[in-house]
Amino acid sequence: MTILRLALRNIIGTGIRAWLNAFIISIALVAAVWNQSLVSGMDEQASQASQAIEFGGGQYWQENYDPYDPLTLEDAHAVLPAALQRLVNEGKATAILVLQGSIYPHGRMRSLLLKGIDPGQRVLAFPTSSLADPGPDLPALIGGRFAKATGLARGESVTLRWREPGGAFNAQDTRVAQVMKTTVASIDNNQVWLPLARLQAMARLPGQATLVVLAPGTPPPGPLPGWTFRDIDYLLSDLRALVKAKSYGRTVFLVIFLSLGMLAIFDTQVLAIFRRRREIGTLIALGFTRGQVIRLFTLEGALHAILAVILGAIYGLPLLWLQSRAGLSVPAGTEDMGISIGEKIFPVYSAGLILGIILIAMVVTTIVSFLPTRRIARMKPTDALRGRLT
Repeated sequence: MTILRLALRNIIGTGIRAWLNAFIISIALVAAVWNQSLVSGMDEQASQASQAIEFGGGQYWQENYDPYDPLTLEDAHAVLPAALQRLVNEGKATAILVLQGSIYPHGRMRSLLLKGIDPGQRVLAFPTSSLADPGPDLPALIGGRFAKATGLARGESVTLRWREPGGAFNAQDTRVAQVMKTTVASIDNNQVWLPLARLQAMARLPGQATLVVLAPGTPPPGPLPGWTFRDIDYLLSDLRALVKAKSYGRTVFLVIFLSLGMLAIFDTQVLAIFRRRREIGTLIALGFTRGQVIRLFTLEGALHAILAVILGAIYGLPLLWLQSRAGLSVPAGTEDMGISIGEKIFPVYSAGLILGIILIAMVVTTIVSFLPTRRIARMKPTDALRGRLT
């Protein structure tokens, strides 16, 4: 307690210098919390959007289906097993048929995926109800990115071509029933959504599908011959790896800020030891051991981190709260990053994140405060009393 009281008195005695050091560290702390919370918010927002719009509560893939290999699509379809068909009939799952095809917008050819889905499904949260048009025209649903790339607009007709199981090619005109705006690029880029029954009839694949999406909370019926279940962790693995890779740049930013704060503490400690030589000699002459003097100076440096936490809480908490309410606007073009994020990113704070960053700052500050004090161990009391360093 004596060392603690002495350290507090010395910190108070340094005046504005101590508060400036604490302020620098507090900026690093607030910036670190803000940066990491943005990464957490991006991860959570992208995961929620992907689950709601694409992955649902998990998917069953036909055994030949590989989303990264379009050559597998020719054989990646089969009649639904009875267990999956029952879930589809109960509205707890929806079937999707995926075929490879081409589109001819404004005289140009573009390869794409044709995806058939039940217009009345409620498993995935995008506007498939626009495909329920009972008219003679074949309705199509496309995303905003695809519409921009092809120049297609709502109500416009365009020709689709696909390959039938026998090897022959067929074509039909379709009308764009709606252009949807979605944050999930994987249901938008180079894709045209059609009514499932119409696509099955066009491709001569009655009752067949490529994958089945379960509604959130629906337990999978177990292993099914010819079908592979993919849970949410598997489906989100690529997304989380991408978010993690993008977080490395923010980690570098964090290290730079902490380094600036630690440099200020290191310089302060070196200057304190140089200017307080007589004080060190007096303390040793009064009975302090070198270890106690080292602990005193180390504690003084560590107290800067505590002051930084107090300062950061005073101005940082309101700023972080406002940021969580207003969000951070995403610049144009970010939609091509491959992450399912909206127009704004809302930071996600957690007690573990905040406490972890504070703990790291406390430990690093203590270590940086200790390093210059090692010179005290080599000092002779008589030289210190004369104001000399050996």
